[in-house]
Amino acid sequence: MVTFMTGRELSTMSYAETSSGTAGRVPHTKTADAAQAPVRDARLLAGLTGLLFLVTFATSIPALFVFYGPALGDPAFVHGGSFSRSVAVGAILEMVLIAANIGTALTLYPVLREACPVLAPAFVAARIVESGFIAVGIVALMALNTLRAASPAIDPTALTAVGAGLVAVHDWTFRLGPGVVVGVGNGLILGWMMWKTRLVPRALSVLGLIGGPALLTAGAFVTLGQIEAGSTAQAIATIPEFFWELFLGLWLLVRGFDRSALDRLRAL
Repeated sequence: MVTFMTGRELSTMSYAETSSGTAGRVPHTKTADAAQAPVRDARLLAGLTGLLFLVTFATSIPALFVFYGPALGDPAFVHGGSFSRSVAVGAILEMVLIAANIGTALTLYPVLREACPVLAPAFVAARIVESGFIAVGIVALMALNTLRAASPAIDPTALTAVGAGLVAVHDWTFRLGPGVVVGVGNGLILGWMMWKTRLVPRALSVLGLIGGPALLTAGAFVTLGQIEAGSTAQAIATIPEFFWELFLGLWLLVRGFDRSALDRLRAL
């Protein structure tokens, strides 16, 4: 028997099919977008981490060797009689350095926390400790700058002694922070996490696994008085760590994390 439908029935059925088809397609689009979101987030975090690592170079090197140079190398600096803008600029650069240091740990934490539940927060802690040493060094040199501005009203002998003490405080914050803590955090901890997860090529991670112990050993010898701070031996020990952080920053900024490694981490 042939059954005929009215125009209203046909219209109703057509609307139902269209609605059903549309309803079936929308979740598919949303699912695809949701699947791409972690990839986009990882690319963003990798690029931001790489940029922040490069910022640490762009702020720390000029601050130490250019803007702080007169204050650290000249015992008579404290007798200058005026506030040094050079030291103030160096202090600002190092405050940016502190933000970038901690930022590199915070941007990596969401990516590494599942694979490295202990070491990922340990890296954050190491960066904070390192930044704490840097902050103390900033305070010491800004205090030296204040004494320099007030030098005409202070006994010259006492001023020289206090100035030398403040410079010594800064020197030791550098020796213990970037000279020791970096070997543990950026070298050993970060190097091992990158080696384990393969987010970057293992040949690159090896630099961290070599540079960390080398920097830490040299820093320990400086602390014990076995070698001089800034000596040739310490400079050589610093080279692998220097290139590890530099190449890591460039790699993450340009190439990002390895896609297959990210897939393995999401499957954990």
